Amino acid sequence: MQIISNLPEYRSLLQRWRAEGLRTALVPTMGALHAGHMALASYARGHADKVVMSVFVNPTQFGPNEDFDRYPRTLEADAALAKAHGVDAIWAPDVATMYPQGFATSVHVVKLGDGLCGAHRPGHFDGVATVVSKLLLQAMPDIACFGEKDFQQLAIIKRMVTDLDIPVAIHGVPIVREDDGLALSSRNRYLGAPERDIAPMLHSILNHVADDLRAKEPVTQTLNHAGDMLLDAGFASVDYIAYVDSYSLLPLERFTAGGRLLVAAYLGKTRLIDNIEV
Repeated sequence: MQIISNLPEYRSLLQRWRAEGLRTALVPTMGALHAGHMALASYARGHADKVVMSVFVNPTQFGPNEDFDRYPRTLEADAALAKAHGVDAIWAPDVATMYPQGFATSVHVVKLGDGLCGAHRPGHFDGVATVVSKLLLQAMPDIACFGEKDFQQLAIIKRMVTDLDIPVAIHGVPIVREDDGLALSSRNRYLGAPERDIAPMLHSILNHVADDLRAKEPVTQTLNHAGDMLLDAGFASVDYIAYVDSYSLLPLERFTAGGRLLVAAYLGKTRLIDNIEV
């Protein structure tokens, strides 16, 4: 497995694969790889001949008071794990490669990024859309695979690719969970032991809310009660708990098959997100 940090070399590799008639898949990540990322790699392997995993901690999607500086950077361990799961190459550019001097372009997807996480992390999704557009355009894989845990991000990327006519198929891959229901995340390593014991309640309460919605309980009342349940369970604060249309991300006022229930809440200083289909 190759680790590449030079853009011409990276482009040359994918061009060579394409010339050989091989189908390529990209799995974009910020590193600190775990079993959820490996599920993305396995999915990609099932849909392509060659799999590239990018590892880049993107500074433009972090706010001024967020965890960019302490976000784990574990490229050596990431490479070993990726190799063991059949990844063919890692694309590991540095910041100067992704954002050279004088860089002045930003991608903004209107409306889809305004609410939910976007309302609490101003500029976050502009950073995501910009870096993902660059990752896709740098070598033009046939497909790119993203986890459904970041459901708003997935919706924004699908919209962006459609609107900008980027000829890459975007595949959403189901969330991978611990045995107790906690969605896998690189940020889970920030949780202390007591917080880790509380964290599975995020998924448990989502399932409880989903049952109430299916039973046609009032949406607003049900969501408000869920927020109280999270606080009672030990979460420090709740950014949002929302029931939305899976495509537009607009709020739903009544049970609608295929709607999505999303939540973001702080456990100590760690922000956790999760979602389920209802």
